[in-house]
Amino acid sequence: MNVTSAKDWLVKSWHHYSSAKILFDAHHFTDCIAIDLHYSIEISLKAILAYRNDKIVKSHDLLEIHSLIAEQIDFNDDELALLDIVTRYHVKESYPNPTRILPPRDEIKKVLEFADQLLDRVCTLLNISTHEIKSEPN
Repeated sequence: MNVTSAKDWLVKSWHHYSSAKILFDAHHFTDCIAIDLHYSIEISLKAILAYRNDKIVKSHDLLEIHSLIAEQIDFNDDELALLDIVTRYHVKESYPNPTRILPPRDEIKKVLEFADQLLDRVCTLLNISTHEIKSEPN
């Protein structure tokens, strides 16, 4: 078990989640929020791999990452569907793409709630204090 590494991953997940929440509350563009949400969820899932001292896969496919940790954390069908949706939020390039659309705010709101709950769930699973992870910046 590598608690230190898992904490590092979870703190980074919190940073991305916090950014997404601030942008959402400010009614910012949902495509930008979606990128932070994708990273928050991806990093939360990878924290379990870090905790186990497993190789951190170089994948952004959330269903693929989940398949590696399914024995630790299981998702219902709605949550798996969200993982599939959020996987599509990942961008390989930052240049304008005419086929990329803004995710609807109601979808982003659901993903925000899921990302926050996931972070708490992973902290509980790994016996890591959420207070320690969700501390304010200095």
